[in-house]
Amino acid sequence: MNKQAPTAAELWDDVLAVRAASPLVHSVTNFVVTNFNANVLLALGASPVMAHAHEEVEQMASLAQAVVLNIGTLDPYWMESIRLALTAANRSETPTVLDPVGAGATAYRNRMLAELLEGAKPTVIRGNASEIMSLAGVTSATRGVDSTVDAAQALAAAKGLANALSCVVCVSGADDYIISSQGDCAVLSNGDPWMTRITGVGCSASAMVGAFLAVQPDAWRATLAAMAYLGVAGECAAQRVRARDAGVGSMQIELLDRLQLTDESGFVSRLKIRNLAIPD
Repeated sequence: MNKQAPTAAELWDDVLAVRAASPLVHSVTNFVVTNFNANVLLALGASPVMAHAHEEVEQMASLAQAVVLNIGTLDPYWMESIRLALTAANRSETPTVLDPVGAGATAYRNRMLAELLEGAKPTVIRGNASEIMSLAGVTSATRGVDSTVDAAQALAAAKGLANALSCVVCVSGADDYIISSQGDCAVLSNGDPWMTRITGVGCSASAMVGAFLAVQPDAWRATLAAMAYLGVAGECAAQRVRARDAGVGSMQIELLDRLQLTDESGFVSRLKIRNLAIPD
């Protein structure tokens, strides 16, 4: 029998835990989103650090409460930083998040991901449907870093990947699907299309998962809490921006505001979460 998804009230407890603990989240992320990711973590209540120098990345990963690895702007130096950070985090039993940006887009990117996962394992993998399907060995066309398939089409691949790597897999899209290594699956249906028109929201989702992993030992629940909170904040932000006849430039600022200011009643009343059984 699949595990039941946490209630909105339980997930809100995890939001409060992040705010109270202000966990240190070390991100080896891509340079397109570094500033926005840091601001998202600060708005959430976490403490960001971005370090990728080979001389310090292992020590930083060991000091942090969570490590987030993002291959968006990939090159050999960056990839070695990610490998060193993941290995160090595994050694110190620090929870990790892998964001396989653009998986399936190029042979080089696919090879680097395969080599990375040979030597160490992430706690959570979060990506769009095309990225998850590629990482699971299922052929899926990509358009740069954007998915060309619906998140629901990646469920079987995500379940297999979660089982093979003993990790949680989050497939992001119009609905977000979070799958445990035991096959538990919950679906989140918040958010807004405008979130896809701001650079770094997906990458910031991975950073937020790291913050929640730092305070919630159940990786499946931690991933649900992060994605639920981002979805509600994004939905609320888009509605507020449209109400004043503004656009996506204002959306970026409003999203940061909602991540900081959303309260319990706003979160609980909006959250849309349900369980889903994935066929074998």
